[in-house]
Amino acid sequence: MTMSVFLQVLIVLFAYFLIFYLIAQFLRNNSIVDIGWGLGFVVVAVYTFLVSGNYDLTSILTTVFVTIWGMRLFYHIIRRNWKKPEDYRYVNMRKNWEGKIPALQAFIRVFMLQMTIMYVVSLPVIVSNSYSNIGINVFTIVGALIWIIGFLFEVSGDYQLKKFKKNPDNKGRVMTDGIWKYTRHPNYFGETAMWTGLFIMSIPKGLSYITFISPLTMTFVLYFISTKVLEKRYEGNAEYQEYSKHTNKFFPWFPRNRREDI
Repeated sequence: MTMSVFLQVLIVLFAYFLIFYLIAQFLRNNSIVDIGWGLGFVVVAVYTFLVSGNYDLTSILTTVFVTIWGMRLFYHIIRRNWKKPEDYRYVNMRKNWEGKIPALQAFIRVFMLQMTIMYVVSLPVIVSNSYSNIGINVFTIVGALIWIIGFLFEVSGDYQLKKFKKNPDNKGRVMTDGIWKYTRHPNYFGETAMWTGLFIMSIPKGLSYITFISPLTMTFVLYFISTKVLEKRYEGNAEYQEYSKHTNKFFPWFPRNRREDI
């Protein structure tokens, strides 16, 4: 496949996010963009897999991995947000955009921004599915193992948190047990690990000087933006502040007695 696949994917993603944008404006709920996040990666993976005609082990594993992760995330978020009002983050954005054409601000700063991030993060998927290689190799094995570890972190973290919240005795409390004992954001770390694994799998296909941007972008967004937004909600929570003194913010490690976010 020629380099035009990169343009094709960009066009597909633009159409995909435009649909979500129009629905969001009709419902006056920009948070539905979160529902489309995981599913968008599935669209990229399946599209590039089908149009490339390249069915080697790396492209098959890449498509399967992205589809499993993306569909699971899609299901998880749609269950969490279904029939609920607009998420507080997007409500605050609307307030800040008063008098600044909120619909245009949403288009550029929410939907097009997420489209751009998705495109950059998807680069290893595009390359893995669009270029052939000689078959199984050490990059395939190491990348797949890292992806599996990341997936287990994300699934375990979400499952344990869901179970914790179901217990009425835990209302208003902070989850500090299980995998959350080793990182305050196991799902975010898991997501970073998965995209690192996909990048490693794509290395033999070439263009690694471009695709390495994918895990770097995902790590930057999750570590410096997503965790910051989430933890801002706990600024006045004494239990969470104590928890943060002993538990790494992102990368898993054993609990400690001194504060040192990693």
